[in-house]
Amino acid sequence: MKDYYATLGVDRNATEAEIKKAYRKLARELHPDVAGPESADRFKEVAAAYEVLGNADKRSQYDRGVDPRSRNGAQGGAQGFGFEDIFEQFFGGGASPFGGGAQRGPASRTQRGGDTLVQTTVSLEEAVFGVSREVQVDLADVCATCSGSCCAPGTSPQQCRQCNGSGVIQRTARSLLGPVMTQSPCPGCGGYGTIIASPCSDCSGQGRTHSRHTITVDIPAGVETGTRIRLASAGDAGTGGGPKGDLYVEIREKAHPTFERRGDDLHCNLEVPMTAAALGAVMAVETFDGEQSVEVRPGTHAGTTVKLKGLGVGRLQRSGRGDLMVHLDVHTPTDLDSDQEELLRKLAELRGEEKPAASLAPIGGGVFSRLRDAFKAR
Repeated sequence: MKDYYATLGVDRNATEAEIKKAYRKLARELHPDVAGPESADRFKEVAAAYEVLGNADKRSQYDRGVDPRSRNGAQGGAQGFGFEDIFEQFFGGGASPFGGGAQRGPASRTQRGGDTLVQTTVSLEEAVFGVSREVQVDLADVCATCSGSCCAPGTSPQQCRQCNGSGVIQRTARSLLGPVMTQSPCPGCGGYGTIIASPCSDCSGQGRTHSRHTITVDIPAGVETGTRIRLASAGDAGTGGGPKGDLYVEIREKAHPTFERRGDDLHCNLEVPMTAAALGAVMAVETFDGEQSVEVRPGTHAGTTVKLKGLGVGRLQRSGRGDLMVHLDVHTPTDLDSDQEELLRKLAELRGEEKPAASLAPIGGGVFSRLRDAFKAR
């Protein structure tokens, strides 16, 4: 059977709440929509482990060495359960009066290290092109003194005298069908079959110590807030010299004063003088790729958008880049001097646009006026 405790990165004595917390953490990190298609198999392993350990009955069976996910129809039983299953349910597993029975071996002290999450902040420009970034993170390392054995130098684990190294204690119970042999984890060694009489003083018998690491992360173009980058086997070392977990780097993207990001596209505003909007012009705009020209066509209205292809954000795990959308904001002057005002009046006259000022009163009178007239008519 697979070690479901190692899959979830929890101790064999973990509480129900600790198991649920570990599962939710891993499920969020390993979901294929977040970590990519390559995490699908690991995601399934975590789900299978929680299906067993998250259920008290199934976990109890699993701890006795029976995999509740792989039942075969046994002889003489209904719905795939035989006498072995019945005794397992009522008497805790182990040997039965019918022979056979599950015998769990000693548990391994070696467990996979947990996954670690660290955050880093990038600017919008770094998200556009990608960047290499150093992050600081506290990680568990294999103890240099005991090399993960958990024992003080010159010593080794000793066989548990209470269970003779089997990791389980067997007891005989009486039943209606006769004596039944049951088994449970040895309380003396916790099911490991061995006892560490002289634990390593540097790691307190855990086989690992903690220290701060500086890790270089290659952040690809196209990341955004919430993106997680997985560094396989770069997380915490496992207990008892177990393999390392994974390190996840979560991205936080800073806002930019000029550009707004919408997916792979960038958006910005460009103020255009009224005369340039009317006559047409070529204006300059500063981008992450340097100064670019924007063509303002004659008769441009406020709100017109000009697209600059390929000047947006690099596409994550795809080739190419998004676009830069430049929104034109036509500026109407409010501080005309007398000569400028005269020129505009002359232009309005030539275009036949001079008209008397419109009345401030609404057409047909206001609401109160119409109500007053209606009462007068009565």
